[in-house]
Amino acid sequence: MGDLKLMLDPETVALIGATEREGSVGRTIMENLLKLNKKIFPVNPERKKVLGVECYPDLNSIPENIHLAIIATPARKVPQIVEECGRIGVEGIIIVSAGFKEIGEEGKKLEEEIIEIRKKYGLRIIGPNCLGIIRPNIGLNASFLKADPEPGKIAFLSQSGALGTAILDWAINAHIGFSMFASLGSMIDVDFGDLIDFLGDDPETRSIMIYMESVGNAKKFMSATRGFARNKPVIIVKTGRFSQSAKAALSHTGAMAGDDRVYDAAFKRAGAIRVKEVSDLFNAAAVLDSKHLPKGPRLAIITNAGGPGVMATDALIELGGELAKLSNTNLEEMDSFLPKYWSKSNPIDVLGDADIERYVNSLNVCLKDSQVDGILIIYTPQGMAVPDELAGAISEIAKKATKPIITVWMGGEGVLKAREIFIQNDIPHYETPEEAVKTYMYMHNYGRNLELLYETPSELPVDMAPPKSNLKALITRVAKEGRTILTEEESKRFLLNYGIPTTGAYPVKTVDEAVTLANKIGYPVVLKISSPDLSHKTEVGGVIIGIRSDEILIEEYDNLMKRVREKAPQARINGVTVQKMIENIDYEIMLGSKKDNYFGSVILFGMGGITAEIFGDFSIGLPPLNQTLARRLMEDTKIFKMIQGFRGKPPADLRQLDQIIVSFSNLIADFPEIVEMDINPLAISNGKAHALDARIIIDKTFDQTAHYPHLVITPYPTKYVVPWKTTDGTEVLLRPIRPEDEPLEYEMLSSLSEQSLKDRFFQVIKNITHEMLTRYCNIDYDRDMAIVVEIKDHGKKKLVGTGRIIIDPDFKKGEFAVVVRDDYQRKGIGYKLLDMLIGIAAEKELEMIIINGN
Repeated sequence: MGDLKLMLDPETVALIGATEREGSVGRTIMENLLKLNKKIFPVNPERKKVLGVECYPDLNSIPENIHLAIIATPARKVPQIVEECGRIGVEGIIIVSAGFKEIGEEGKKLEEEIIEIRKKYGLRIIGPNCLGIIRPNIGLNASFLKADPEPGKIAFLSQSGALGTAILDWAINAHIGFSMFASLGSMIDVDFGDLIDFLGDDPETRSIMIYMESVGNAKKFMSATRGFARNKPVIIVKTGRFSQSAKAALSHTGAMAGDDRVYDAAFKRAGAIRVKEVSDLFNAAAVLDSKHLPKGPRLAIITNAGGPGVMATDALIELGGELAKLSNTNLEEMDSFLPKYWSKSNPIDVLGDADIERYVNSLNVCLKDSQVDGILIIYTPQGMAVPDELAGAISEIAKKATKPIITVWMGGEGVLKAREIFIQNDIPHYETPEEAVKTYMYMHNYGRNLELLYETPSELPVDMAPPKSNLKALITRVAKEGRTILTEEESKRFLLNYGIPTTGAYPVKTVDEAVTLANKIGYPVVLKISSPDLSHKTEVGGVIIGIRSDEILIEEYDNLMKRVREKAPQARINGVTVQKMIENIDYEIMLGSKKDNYFGSVILFGMGGITAEIFGDFSIGLPPLNQTLARRLMEDTKIFKMIQGFRGKPPADLRQLDQIIVSFSNLIADFPEIVEMDINPLAISNGKAHALDARIIIDKTFDQTAHYPHLVITPYPTKYVVPWKTTDGTEVLLRPIRPEDEPLEYEMLSSLSEQSLKDRFFQVIKNITHEMLTRYCNIDYDRDMAIVVEIKDHGKKKLVGTGRIIIDPDFKKGEFAVVVRDDYQRKGIGYKLLDMLIGIAAEKELEMIIINGN
């Protein structure tokens, strides 16, 4: 298997296609490589030397092992060269050559041939059709770009070569330094996930900027980004926001959850931030690694001119921010040092004749106000304040502030010195109010996304292992019948098994059966047509509500059947379902799921009912969901405010909704056969929710051999839940750790003696922080595993031991650690945990595991 680290930090480099021909790609790359103080081997059978360096006829002739091979030859020759690289053990390849799938079928066949050779030898390949990579901090320029960016702390990864070149050129002129520039091209192997993993261990990289057209391996991207984003920001420009590729869908969810909204949800879940414009990449990269991200969207605006203050306010409201409302006490304090005719509210207009003291006093008041999350200071060239002196005063305060301070010094040459002062003091500065506000909102959204990685969910009474075999058998039967759409009654069986409250759907074949059943369950009732061919029943008049007597039922039954046969004459009619009607419905919401081409199954929550698609008020999340993620899914919609109580209607039971969403997420995780699913409406009456309708669409040709093939985030691995007895007979439960375990983990670590802490961490940890516990409890089960030992102490859960294995990004080795509570040591717990960790390492095919000291 090729080594990506060696490939990106090579001691030996071969260039196949090296030449001295002026203006050629081969010459440009060779000139760039010669600046590197490493061994360079040009390969060209027609030359003895290239630019004074001995040239080799082929790779076999090179006397050393090659870490990086760069191929710059016509496309037709590339597969043969890749084969040769594999035979001699090259670690990695960059293919800058074009002429592959982008030119049509012939190029596509060449690319497929390269992919097969790569798999055969385990090679790592960047490209084809890429510019190459540049790592200024180590002097490596393995590209055909003539530019040499300065060393810096930002990594820039781009799928587009042309755009990447333009951005790089702009950044060089602006003296922005890079730790890496990488053009990924067609991404047949190395993709965003690989490079994010590599950069996560690179001390020279402080943040990553990405220009993305498609995500590549979504599972790898999500895993790598979630790990990186905890410590360093990932900022993404993703093109194709208004894709017209959505095809006709069979469910509301399928029609609503377009590709771009799914990307938004994925970036949010991974802790990354998405920006809309290329210029925002650099603005965001400069501020998102700040120690002082805003705690919320509430911004105070201090300005010496009304117009720019209004412009900032407009931009803030448009982007979803809030004007901070200062307390009466602080407004009164401002009265004491501002002129009588100041604005008396936010934006705080200190007026055109403002001096430095007015600005400083206003800033200090805003910093101490608990209703203010961040401050924007706007200066226009007027009044008594000298721009650079004011910048110096603001900078001194900003150094000690715990809230973000953003500045806008409007003007030309007169404010250049002030802007330099802000640069020297690492204070965000902009030329326009709109640009500053946009960056503040990026800071807020990034901080909010990070909360998802750090927030501890509440534990919910959700059955983690509901009965599934009968449902699997149902899907098999439906597939054998040649159907893809389950009937309503079949779909509701899934809800019942997963504890989601629903109205029963009782099938009948005749009007007499319907009358008998209606009397049994009690009026009022609802009649619905039952047909495997009708996805949206209301569109063909197939739903009748509010039936309160036998007479009305008999009349409406006939009307319903006639109407459906007229509007859908080809539809197969199984009969009718009779359902108990939920009265006094206060709100209608919906839950749904669909399979995205890249990110697999996603979950949708939003406004429900027959107008769901018209209003388009919904949010998307990636399963599996816990209580925190379920609540955030609801909070990101407008309907959320309404269901907390609207115009005298009682509020919804939010904890019940949390539980329903988590149960729905578990259902979707357990059934990769489900292509689309709707619960619409999920009706709320007197606070409680009931599913009134459900629809499931399956893939009848689905391959069931893969494990969670439809999820990009691995769910809780129940296969590692093991009951066990210690050597003294104490019954314990060994299981993977969960985010909800944070309080239990804190209690266990707090109970450890100094010696046990030293044995585990090689030091005594006196301050066990929330951030530390989150890293321990909220893990990626693909690349980490932690097994806890749980006991019941007087009916209360308690953790008495933890075994942990942390796997390297290359999945070749891992580090392990075991700790056992002092009063439970010498009972075989440590040995049992180590045995489980060894088994997990073997299952994941790790080559070795070593002891961890962190």
